[in-house]
Amino acid sequence: MSPAVLLSFIIGYFLVLLVISYLTSRKSSDNDTFFVANRNSKWYLVAFGMIGTALSGVTFISVPGKVGAPTGDQFEYFQFVLGNAAGFIIIATVLLPLYYRLQLTSIYGYIEGALGKWSYKTAAGIFLISRIIGSAFRLYLVVIVLQKFIFDSYHIPFAVTGMICLLLIWLYTFKGGLKTIIITDSLQTLFLVSSVFLSIYFICRSLNYSVFEAAEVIKNSSYSKIFFFNDFLTSKFHFVKAFVGGLFITVGMVGLDQDLMQKNLSLKNIREAQKNMFSFTAVFVFINIFFLSVGALLYIYAAHNGITVAKTDYLYPTIALKYLGIIPGMVFMLGLTAATFATTDSALTALTTSFCVDFLNFNKGDVSLNSKRKVSIRHFVHVGFSFAMLLTIVIFNSINNKAVVTAIFQVASYTYGPLLGLYSFGLMLKNRQVYDKLVPFICVISPAVCYYLSSNSARLFGYTFDNELILVNGLITFLGLLIFSSSKTKNAQI
Repeated sequence: MSPAVLLSFIIGYFLVLLVISYLTSRKSSDNDTFFVANRNSKWYLVAFGMIGTALSGVTFISVPGKVGAPTGDQFEYFQFVLGNAAGFIIIATVLLPLYYRLQLTSIYGYIEGALGKWSYKTAAGIFLISRIIGSAFRLYLVVIVLQKFIFDSYHIPFAVTGMICLLLIWLYTFKGGLKTIIITDSLQTLFLVSSVFLSIYFICRSLNYSVFEAAEVIKNSSYSKIFFFNDFLTSKFHFVKAFVGGLFITVGMVGLDQDLMQKNLSLKNIREAQKNMFSFTAVFVFINIFFLSVGALLYIYAAHNGITVAKTDYLYPTIALKYLGIIPGMVFMLGLTAATFATTDSALTALTTSFCVDFLNFNKGDVSLNSKRKVSIRHFVHVGFSFAMLLTIVIFNSINNKAVVTAIFQVASYTYGPLLGLYSFGLMLKNRQVYDKLVPFICVISPAVCYYLSSNSARLFGYTFDNELILVNGLITFLGLLIFSSSKTKNAQI
């Protein structure tokens, strides 16, 4: 496919998003609309749109690429997905009722009441850092594809490509915020899901397989092993590690993350929020099976046609854009763009919401700021986070040498672990009060200790950590809070 055709396609796609933005924000673009969509969203739209947000371009490219990685991943990722599903159930039954009872706009408001002001600012700060890094990694995937297959032909630098992508996202989200995103993400999820099934169809057609024949070929291939129970100490693929890591990373990256929880808080009541989470969980597990199947088919196709790539993340775009034809190439670009931008647009909205509410105190009735002034400040904050994400993408591009999906969950193990510790302490030990000013130091020391453990555990203990490191991180934070805390009754007596 020519770069000009691909570029025209991307431009047309964003024109559609801009039209949706105009229609959803023309009557109201105030902060209540931007932050929580006036708490009037439909649960089925939120559930469907969350699929695109949760999956992202990482699932679209990196998960299929990992299936045939030299490390022997195969379908190992599905063990992690099962842990994700368990985590979603915990979020729906434990965390969502808490957030709705407190009527929160930012979920980190809970920490202020439970632990104190410094703990609250620490939790919100951890989210800002975590989400900037995680969303930048996800957007990085679509930027490298656009760079390789479109903008390199026009000699446009990588940083400029990243800036163009973020500018387009900013243009359709800066007014309507969450109200716009609920609609655009639903549309983009439809494109994402459709592209998965169409990709399977086009690859099967190229290999002269029916869908049932393809399923049998995948089953009998060297890519289809799901469960790994050998070598618990040294293998990163062991089921227990993958399942536990998937569970706690989901609780951290979704349940303790303003981004996806903000969409749940836009619903009318807890019943609709829980319906959203349960239906979303079922579709999430189902669609990941097909992503892994795409990966197996891609490697079978590559073996038949002698195709090799420098990185596993390049396999899907290379085959889709160079070998399958114009229509499959368009389908691929549609799915990739929809997946990645559905994640980034909601992330920018969540980052802006958290900073405005948690650090600028928009919800605490500052009389020096009228509504118009708050909207203006929100616009500047939105721009600031766009530039922060661009800088992260450029830095990551200069150092990355592994599949992005691996990098994202590694970072999540370090950044979301302290959030697990903070929320666990607040929920489980309501009779104890932490020494609030020490909390930021505890939340820095814990990831540092985990980094040391991850780097040296094989040598010291004969054990290799994977995504379950987030649980260790949370436990260290929890113990640190426990050590530097006292009984609330004792404090009252003093």
